[in-house]
Amino acid sequence: MRPSTDRMITRVKSIYLYIKEKGTVTTRELVDEFGITQRTIQRDLNVLEYNHLVHSPSRGKWAATSKKVKVS
Repeated sequence: MRPSTDRMITRVKSIYLYIKEKGTVTTRELVDEFGITQRTIQRDLNVLEYNHLVHSPSRGKWAATSKKVKVS
């Protein structure tokens, strides 16, 4: 795997675990926590949403779904 792909997977996993731990978070909170651009956060959230791992209960807020996940 390319280093950039590996880095992206690690980042997406970290974002998912953060949301799962905190409950509901805002996009701004994720930007501040991870120190990356809002556009990058949005792309990562789109990956998580596509895989049914997070959902947006209201505009700009995100929560983990109840989908069972094995994190390695």
